[in-house]
Amino acid sequence: MAQLTMIQAITDALKCELKDDENVLLFGEDIGANGGVFRATEGLQKEFGVDRVFDTPLAESGIGGLAIGLALQGYRPVPEIQFFGFVYEVMDSISGQLARMKYRSGGSLNAPVTIRSPFGGGVHTPEMHSDSLEGLMAAQPGLKVVIPSTPYDAKGLLISSIRDNDPVIFLEHLKLYRSFREEVPEESYTIPLGKAAVRREGKDLSIFAYGAMVHEALKAAETLEKEDFSVEVIDLRTVQPLDIETIIASVEKTNRAIVVQEAQKQAGIAANVVSEITERAILSLEAPVLRVTAPDTIYPYPQAEAVWLPNHKDIYATAKKVLTF
Repeated sequence: MAQLTMIQAITDALKCELKDDENVLLFGEDIGANGGVFRATEGLQKEFGVDRVFDTPLAESGIGGLAIGLALQGYRPVPEIQFFGFVYEVMDSISGQLARMKYRSGGSLNAPVTIRSPFGGGVHTPEMHSDSLEGLMAAQPGLKVVIPSTPYDAKGLLISSIRDNDPVIFLEHLKLYRSFREEVPEESYTIPLGKAAVRREGKDLSIFAYGAMVHEALKAAETLEKEDFSVEVIDLRTVQPLDIETIIASVEKTNRAIVVQEAQKQAGIAANVVSEITERAILSLEAPVLRVTAPDTIYPYPQAEAVWLPNHKDIYATAKKVLTF
């Protein structure tokens, strides 16, 4: 197996699906000859041709409309929104059309569209490039929202997303694109959507996270281990639908929990996890379920993002509150 970064694993997944299914089409701003801003589609137009990997005008609304039309004609579109902060321009296509297609047609029509987009902070981007808007997507019935935290997961989850008959929002954290490598099989493989991963076993506290915050949670768990606390870290991987079974099983084992997200506290995913825990496992809890999030403000300018973003120190401090409650 090759040692790949996340961006390389994503490129590999796209290549596998272009080979395996002639109905898979990639399109977006500068994804053709340039291979996209982060080179996620590098070399794919040359290999598969301009009819299957092609550039679009600078118009997210047009990208969304094209994806709807192609899906209704039997294709599996994989459009790229260059940065997820630009998603507002295509919200009608996503929430008003794609998410409702199966319901509106009484199950006779599918919308097998996988919308890829980078997001997330810690890399000093300009305004509207790092926003975490997954909560906005998860609040829309009819959409699946997937956020990998490792190269291995990125490939398997992306292939599963492209093969799914429902619309999927596939979000790729900028900071994870090239931050580390791991072994990734060369062949195609899938990871089920809606299934969380236990990244670290523990018995004293459960930490639920996704995306880049999984790695911050693991750092905090290592620090807590030095103080004789056994911490379990659950990578949600899919934030809509949530893997309720894994979440509740972990809480019933540890009896304590915190939920971590990079997005602002008001943004929704962590609050939903907390609600599910308290509704289903409140009698197992020995302490309140706390959240670690960014503040409820607009994403700051690059000079201030290190202060604004939650990190392993924040997770450690919140964990200690719950562990010593």
